[in-house]
This record gives sequence, structure tokens and C-alpha cells, in this order.
Amino acid sequence: MFDWLKVLLLPIENPTVTNSIVAIMLAISTGIFFGRLKLGKITFGVSAVMFTGLILGHFGYRIQPGILDFIRDFGLILFVYGIGLQVGPSFFSSFKNDGLKFNILAVSTVLFGGLVTLILFKVTGLKIEDLVGIMSGSVTNTPGLGAAKNTIEEIKNSFPEKTFDDPTIGYAITYPLGVFGIIGTIILSKILLKIDPDEEMKKFRKSKIDSELPLVHKKMRVTNPEFFGKTLHQILKEFGREIVISRLKHSGSVVVKSPTLDHELRDRDVLMIVGLEKDLDEFISSLGRESKDLFIESDTDIHKKNIFVTKSSVLHKTLSQLDLFNTYDLKVTRVFRAGREILPRPSLELFYGDKLRVIGSKEAIEEVEIIIGNSEKKLLEPDFLSLFGGLLLGVILGSIPIMIPSLPVPIKLGFAAGPLIVALLISRYGGISFIHSYINNGAIYFMKDFGICLFFAAVGIHAGDGFYENFVKYNGWNWLLFGSAITFIPLITMVIVGRFIMKINYLQLVGIMSGSYTDPAALSFSTNYLDSDIPIQSYAQVYPLVTIFRIFVASLLILIFS
Repeated sequence: MFDWLKVLLLPIENPTVTNSIVAIMLAISTGIFFGRLKLGKITFGVSAVMFTGLILGHFGYRIQPGILDFIRDFGLILFVYGIGLQVGPSFFSSFKNDGLKFNILAVSTVLFGGLVTLILFKVTGLKIEDLVGIMSGSVTNTPGLGAAKNTIEEIKNSFPEKTFDDPTIGYAITYPLGVFGIIGTIILSKILLKIDPDEEMKKFRKSKIDSELPLVHKKMRVTNPEFFGKTLHQILKEFGREIVISRLKHSGSVVVKSPTLDHELRDRDVLMIVGLEKDLDEFISSLGRESKDLFIESDTDIHKKNIFVTKSSVLHKTLSQLDLFNTYDLKVTRVFRAGREILPRPSLELFYGDKLRVIGSKEAIEEVEIIIGNSEKKLLEPDFLSLFGGLLLGVILGSIPIMIPSLPVPIKLGFAAGPLIVALLISRYGGISFIHSYINNGAIYFMKDFGICLFFAAVGIHAGDGFYENFVKYNGWNWLLFGSAITFIPLITMVIVGRFIMKINYLQLVGIMSGSYTDPAALSFSTNYLDSDIPIQSYAQVYPLVTIFRIFVASLLILIFS
């Protein structure tokens, strides 16, 4: 009676499309379930899909070859594109601060891992594709494995007579080692270096006291006679710092206005100013003193509101081009973009999804809302034209052949690096034509996690086919030993160099360790283990460049030595 259900749910040697879909859904659903279980402070999250896929593959579940290739590649594309959109803004801005130092350390670790892999290739006699798979698993780098498989396919297309081992086997054998190896290194380094997370947090806050400070607003009263009769334009030009004067009230009056730059200051004028706290304190000490006047905060004549940029007609226009103040008597005091606060310079270009904080009359705000859009509902709806347009550009970029002398076939960025680079550039410049960078956080997390689940399910089930036999055939214990060298030698070197030579805060160093090995499980563990979100920041700063270098190292090793 239930034979149809057995055929549908139980493993089958020659699966139909339906059997393939069921296998993928089983791997993902069971993986997510087990990924949520806690082993001490460790949760594996979506990484557990890889392990459940291996188990299902070992017990006979299969996916049709065409479907497997599609699921694997499409999942990888979604994952790296989502990562690029998520970390793009902080990635580029970080280079003004510690980002350059962090990326030098992380990329050096990647190259060192490639060197260790090359030495093992010369010493052990293993095929380079096996060692690249071992390397990708040992550093839990999924895009590197994807790039390796794409490179092998390109070589096969040009040289059909060549045969290759499947790097997925080495990846599957050493992937658990990579996950637990990084977590173990974090635990041991904390103990051996006698790290106090609270003390590291204090040091971190102290080091950041003059950088990445939030914008604040303060009230002040003008009492210095030197500035009476001067225009705001003259005063701000002399001061030389970026400050926005959002409101002004004359002494003895209750009327609050948003002043123009040609407005002349009077004795005892009260101003509302916006900027960095240090700059505001200097400005106040030069012109007068802080004020406790409550009338300037009154909304009777002047209103404050956040407006979202959602109309295509204003995208990539600067604030000076919109000229909201002279046209509508409305002033922009702050711009919020990708979690950052930005002072509204006249040259600031507006991106889709930007949030403008404006002040002015109720009527002016309503008029500007019509021009700018302010459709929060529109922001919640995914723009599939923009999304798939960006993915298409990423695939095109990843497919461009790059000729390098002495290499047997052109190198390509592939499905891992191409979409990642496009996403980074789109997030940096706000978009290309009709393709914009804004996707709400919920959609990005869904795309990223859904993509990696598809990839892990496909790779895991494929690698699980004959996993035990392969472990015995290839002497898996030796492969684990080789993987240990690739995991621990660069990682321990990174800890020593980062902590003692580059003097990096341990909380940031842990994020760099997790980012260099592109390991979300280690990142999740470290934030719980150290009770801090700081590792997430440094993880995001190094992840994009590390991913690109992991892809290139994997591809070049196969191209040069296969």
C-alpha cells in the first residue's frame, strides 16, 4: 500500500528528479536540525548539512548528475553573492582603519597554506587535485572547492584524454578537521596566552576612542563676540570640520528655524549641531558654551522624520543636485547606509535604500517624500530584476577567460569569485544602472544560508557515495595528517604574528582566524565563547579578499601542477 512512499523516501541507485529533490531536502532539513543542537558552546549551524549529506550519500541516496551540478553551482553563486552584498560596505571602508593590516595578515595566511600544500605535493606524491581538496576541507573553504572543480572541468574540455581524481573526496574527509581545528586553536590560544576577554574589550574600546565614532547632536549658545555678524558659511569654512547646523533659535524667541548658510549669527543665538563629538566640543568652545534650551527641540514649527530613498529618479544624484534646502526649505542632517551614519555632504551620492534624517515643516517633508519615495513596503519586497541582473553579471565576469602565459588553459574567476566581486562593487557604488545593492537583511541572510545549504547538500551526498571505501582506499588517516599540517601550521603562525608582532587585539584576531578559514561555525563559537560581537567585525573585513585568494590559490595549483 505504501510502496510509493518507500520509492519516494528510501535511497535508490538510479534516482528520478523527484528522488533527487527528496535527497536534497532530507540533507538540508536534517542538517539544519542537528546544526541547531549545542555541543557545549558549539553549534554547527548550516555546516551540519555537509555532514548529514555525507551520511545520506553513504547509505545510498543519490542525485541525478545534471541536477547535482546545477544545485551545487547555483547554491555557491547565491552564497557568495549574498556575502558580497552583506560585507561590501564595511569591506571597503575598513581599509581606512585596521582593514589593510588585517587583510595583509589574512592573505599571508592563505598564501602560506598554499605553500604548505605545494610542499606536501612535492613530498607525498599525491595528485594535486587531491591535495587541493584536502586544503579546501582543512580550511573549510567551500568556494575554493567550487573553483577547483570548475578548473578541472575547463581542463577536461580542452584535454579530454586527461583524468582527474575528485577533490570533493579530500574535502569531505578533512572538512570536520578544519571546523574542529580552528575551534580548538581558539580555545588553546586563549588558555596559553592567558586572555581575559573583559580586558581585551577594554583595550579595544580604548583603541577606538578616536575612530569610527557615532554622530551626535548637541545644543549650544553663541557668546563669543568675534562671531557676531558672521555667516554660517564663513564660520564653518574657518572651523574646517564637517558639522551640520540643523536648527537655530534667536535669544528670547520660541521660533525655531533651519538656517541657511548665509544666515548671520547674533548674540546668544541657540544652535543645534550634528557631527563627531570631539568636533562638536571644539566648535562649542570656540563660539560659546553648551545650552540647555528646550525650545530648540520643539516640534511646533519644525518637524523631524526619516525618509527612505526608493524612487529611481533620485538614485545616484548628489544632495547638492537635489538642493532640498533651497527648493523645499528642508535640511538633511544625517544619512544612514548599511548600518553606518554619514554626514550629509553636498557631494554625497544617494543609493537605493538610504535613510535620510530630515528636518523642516510638515508640508515640506510631505513634498520631499513624494520625490524621494519613502516606500518602506517597497524595501521589504525583493527586487528580483536587480537581484538576478547582479547574479547574471557575476556569472559573466566569472566566465571571462584570462590568458596567462605558460598555463595550459585560460584561468577564470569562476562561479565563486565572479559573483562575489560583482556584489562587492555593486554594494560599494550603490548599483549599476537598474541593478542596485539594497536587499533587506532578512533576504540577504535567506539567500546566503539557502545557497550554502544547497551547495553542502549536493557536495555532501556526492562525497558520501563510497565515502568509507574512499577513506580506506586513499588511507584517510594519512590525508587527515596532511590536512592537519595545512590547518594548524598557518593558523598557529597567524596567532604568533598577529598577537606578538602586529599587536592585534585578541577579540579581533579570533575574527581574522575565522575569516581566513571562511568558517562560520568557528565564528559562531567564538562570539559565544568570548561573549563578544567584535570577532564578527574583523571576520567581515577579511572574508571577501580571503575568499578571492582562496579561489585563485586552488585554481592556480591545479592549473600549474596537474
